[in-house]
Amino acid sequence: MALMERVSTLVRANLNDLIDKAEDPEKMLKQVILDMENQLMQVKTQVAISIADLHLLEKRRKENEDKVVEWMRKAELAVDKKQDDLARAALERHKSYQTVAESFTQQIEDQKTQVESLKSALRKLEQKLAEAEAKAELLVAQHRRTRAAGKAADAQAAMGDRAKLATFDRMKHKVERSEAVGQAKTALAGEDIDDRFAKLEKEEEIERMLAEIKQRRGTA
Repeated sequence: MALMERVSTLVRANLNDLIDKAEDPEKMLKQVILDMENQLMQVKTQVAISIADLHLLEKRRKENEDKVVEWMRKAELAVDKKQDDLARAALERHKSYQTVAESFTQQIEDQKTQVESLKSALRKLEQKLAEAEAKAELLVAQHRRTRAAGKAADAQAAMGDRAKLATFDRMKHKVERSEAVGQAKTALAGEDIDDRFAKLEKEEEIERMLAEIKQRRGTA
C-alpha cells in the first residue's frame, strides 16, 4: 500500500546523509520530523482499523460455529422424532455453516498477519521519530563532521538491496497470481461435471452423517 511505502522510505532515511545534502539542514530536518508525525498518525489509524476488522472476523466465525452446533442438535432432534427429511435439511444447514466458519478461519489468519505487519511498521516509525527528535539539534550542528564516517552510505546501500528484494517478491506474487487465474479459467471448463460429483459426494456425506446419528440415538 502507498502508506507503507512512505513509512518504509521514512524509516530507511539516514538523517546524517539527508542533512549533508540539504541547503538548509534545519528546515529539512523539521520537515522530516513533521512527515514522520503525519505518517505515524496514519499508521496508528490503520492498526486500529485492522484490529477492529480482526475482531469482527472472529465474531463472525464464532457466530457460524454456534450455528454448526445448533443445527447438529436439530438434526439429532429430528432423528429422535423419526423425521429423516427434517434431519437431512438440518444437516445441510450444519454443513453450510461449517464451511463458512472454516473460510473465516483463513481470513482471520490473513488479518492477523496484516495487523502484525502494521504494528511492526508502527514500532519502527516511532523509534525513527524518537531518534530524529532527540538528535535534531545535534545533527544540524555536526552534519559536516559526520560526512566522513561513511556509515550513511553503507546503510543506504544495504536498505537499497532490501528494497530490490521486496520489489522482486512483489513481482513474484504477481506472476503467481496470474498463473492461479489461468488455472482457475482452465478448471471452469470442467466445472459442471465437478459440481455434479460434488453434489453426489455431499449427499452421500449427509446420508452417512444421518446413519451415524441414528446409530448413536438407537433409531437405526
